[in-house]
Amino acid sequence: MALGRAYSVGVTGLQGELVEIEADITSGLPGVHLVGLPDTAVQESRNRVRSAVTNSGGEWPMARLTLALSPATLPKMGSVYDLALAASVLSASQKKSWPHLDKTILLGELALDGRVRPVRGVLPAVLAARREGWPVTVVPMANLAEASLVEGIEVLGVRSLRQLQAWLAGKARLADRVAVGTPDDDALADLAEVVGQTQARYAVEVAAAGGHNLMLTGPPGIGKTMLAQRLPGLLPPLSPDEALEVTAIHSVAGLLSEETPLITRPPFVAPHHTSSVAALVGGGTGLARPGAVSQAHRGVLFLDECAEIGVSVMEALRTPLEEGEIRLARRDGVARYPARFQLVLAANLCPCAPADPQECLCPGAVKRRYLGKLSGPLLDRVDLRVQMQTARSGALGDEIGEPTAAVRARVAAAREAAAQRWRVLGVRTNAEVPGPVLRRGFRPGRAAMAPVRTALDRGLLSIRGVDRTLRVAWSLCDLAGRTSPNQEDITVALGFRQPGSVR
Repeated sequence: MALGRAYSVGVTGLQGELVEIEADITSGLPGVHLVGLPDTAVQESRNRVRSAVTNSGGEWPMARLTLALSPATLPKMGSVYDLALAASVLSASQKKSWPHLDKTILLGELALDGRVRPVRGVLPAVLAARREGWPVTVVPMANLAEASLVEGIEVLGVRSLRQLQAWLAGKARLADRVAVGTPDDDALADLAEVVGQTQARYAVEVAAAGGHNLMLTGPPGIGKTMLAQRLPGLLPPLSPDEALEVTAIHSVAGLLSEETPLITRPPFVAPHHTSSVAALVGGGTGLARPGAVSQAHRGVLFLDECAEIGVSVMEALRTPLEEGEIRLARRDGVARYPARFQLVLAANLCPCAPADPQECLCPGAVKRRYLGKLSGPLLDRVDLRVQMQTARSGALGDEIGEPTAAVRARVAAAREAAAQRWRVLGVRTNAEVPGPVLRRGFRPGRAAMAPVRTALDRGLLSIRGVDRTLRVAWSLCDLAGRTSPNQEDITVALGFRQPGSVR
């Protein structure tokens, strides 16, 4: 009997768990038996690994081969285990226990000729290996830049199974970690390119300062999409921890660039209006993959033509908007992905959407039904609502609006003031502050709260609406450099929530 052992990592959601792979060769009819809850991709690895071993100059055992992946209760998915499976088989067939193999995590998919192909989820897997105290991780060369984002662990890149065998035998070296570049900020769209729309520009600035959700309505071609695309440029860069968290989500989704894998700017995700619930919140067979709401974590989720999106798709946004997390239960377990994003909605005023709203031919009932797809509970979670007006000829003058850099500086100062104020609560933006804190410990003075009391008495606000109004008022206060919201701040915040601006 011969026994070989290698190690890999299985990723569930964003959490990695160590997987021990054992290869046992015993007398009996030749065959490969794979155990440990493998999915279809892992089952098919038997053929990939066998061809890779034989085409790399190795000898496949002509006996009964049992491959066990532990823990046995953890579902195993994907092709990430190929490299570790091949190493365990080689160790068992040659009856060798290489010193490197006992302290190395192996990640990678094998081609039939022995080349090592890239896989998803390398970043969370390397983070898990570091957390468990492993000294070395070997990854495909195409994933080396991604793995190099993790400090405190040695990461090596491998191109082929033959090269890995030589390294295990001490006869070759693998590629060391590489320097990782970051995307160029010059590619960001500039706010100065937007013509007119003073109120909408200010709403975007307030949304950026406090992390608020925003809805823009108006005729087609008025600049709704342009404003939404410029919101990420107003947001501050991600902190190192946030950058790793966002990059890990995109790694699991398979969306990272090989040249600049680290995501340092808030992401901007704009799914098509025909997207399904699974595409928006995440889904898939076996274990759910992250959807658009998670890919937009710490960034902006833009839903253009939101009135054309299915009701069930829009209603699926309620939980992530409120909790900042999405939990997806599937056959192989529950995947949890962070989903704290800024929602930006854009819609026309009616189905015919003429350039001049006065030329609309839609009956009143059709208009109400068009935007009525957006339920009250969903709209209640939108802090800022702006109805944009058609630009006039005066907007085409020589005067240019403020550039992104100038507005970003004000936003950064407002965010810093909010971060200092809410530090004791463990949050950084006004949009994240719990409602009871705003209504009790940080409630503005009685005179400042008068408009809110009036709106409550008239039934124009829910308690959640009060909380969100106060959050916007704090953002207006921070942009103005004041220490507490005054009556004007709260009046402006209420104006941004008026239902008449949407319906």
